Amino acid sequence: MIRRLLFLDQFDELGGAQRCLLDLLPAFLEAGYEAHLAIPGDGPLALGARACGVSVHRIPCSAYASGYKTWSDVAQFCIDLPRQVSRITSLVSEHRIDLIYVNGPRLLPAATIAAGGKPLIFHAHSIVAGAGSAALVRWALRSRRANVIAGCRFVLASFGASLGSSRSRVIYNGVRSLDCSPKRRNAEPRRIGVIGRIAPEKGQLEFVRAARLLLSQPTHCLPRCRFVICGDALFSSRDYGRRVRSEAEGLPVEFTGWRDEVRGILEGLDLLVVPSSGIEATTRVILEAFSAGVPVVAFRSGGIPEVIEDGITGVLTEPTPRALASRLSDLIWGGDGFLDAMSQRARAVFASRFSLDRYRSEILAVVGEAL
Repeated sequence: MIRRLLFLDQFDELGGAQRCLLDLLPAFLEAGYEAHLAIPGDGPLALGARACGVSVHRIPCSAYASGYKTWSDVAQFCIDLPRQVSRITSLVSEHRIDLIYVNGPRLLPAATIAAGGKPLIFHAHSIVAGAGSAALVRWALRSRRANVIAGCRFVLASFGASLGSSRSRVIYNGVRSLDCSPKRRNAEPRRIGVIGRIAPEKGQLEFVRAARLLLSQPTHCLPRCRFVICGDALFSSRDYGRRVRSEAEGLPVEFTGWRDEVRGILEGLDLLVVPSSGIEATTRVILEAFSAGVPVVAFRSGGIPEVIEDGITGVLTEPTPRALASRLSDLIWGGDGFLDAMSQRARAVFASRFSLDRYRSEILAVVGEAL
């Protein structure tokens, strides 16, 4: 008997959660499921889903402020909610859906109301910022007794006592292996980069400030360095991006814009920096860098310490520009042997813990159990 799944996502652009979903959809189809995806628009997520054979539908979901919500957001949500409930109810009935899989928190309340007796899975890729939004998500999880997949222990802990241990599970992301060519680390200039959405929680401003501190060292004490910022605002205000560019003026910083494929960027880096704030979960780019053999320097924040073992598979530093600049200086002068050994260990950990096959297998198991 064919089982039919309805996936819900609050965005149609390709952030980290949406890339995870695109990685999973082929596995569901190969396992014999019929998959339907409901999203707000016809962007890259829709194109990718259709390319692998998934039916794509529209669902109303307005653009809200990232992170903490305004009163205007609250009013718009009250307008959106009944329309979302109606749309999900219609899709469930029309396509005889057996399970609803919610890939982000904004559509969770509507899915909770519309699900009826259908199994519901909520995939939590990050914590929910704002007391009101978090309370609404906890209500939805309690009232529906949804199964929850959390991207890391840090995210799972943010739900507190809302979940029973039998209904929740931590599944770390898995990504495709990039297998980049080994880089000659003794070449100059040393290229140090950050990859991801340009947003306050991603830390590009701290990266630029660390670069300025690093470059303030005497020129004879430091190899030539160049810095790369790869990404775009996507779901966030562009004001932050303008501020980052303003503070980068006069520095050797290259802005590449958004890249759908990060392999080319990683191949050109000596070090990847992940200066994320305390609300970050376990960003995919760390795992991609592991697979590519690019050493990672990251802030000791959020769920990041769950995937990086300090000094073994990467380097953790306190979340300040000065601490980051100091650590980068140490690594640049610390000998290429240390970075090479760290990269080799990271690749081994990637293969054992963060492969795409492992990720798909664990998610499929949760869905199978819920059905």
